[in-house]
Amino acid sequence: MEAASAMFNERVLRRGISPSDPRYRNALYHLLMSQTSCYRYWGEGLWADRGRELCRRTMDILDESIEDDR
Repeated sequence: MEAASAMFNERVLRRGISPSDPRYRNALYHLLMSQTSCYRYWGEGLWADRGRELCRRTMDILDESIEDDR
């Protein structure tokens, strides 16, 4: 979850992408969904699996829609 947050910060916030940009909104939506307490604090089982899947999707969205300039 921390990796998805860091990637959002690096790829979206530091670049100053507008909150009205659909890429921003899509990535933020998935990031916020992954940060809910039911995913974060249940370390195992179905809820934790769902949280990991949302983080994976967030990172995929960032990889596909907002390229890394490195």
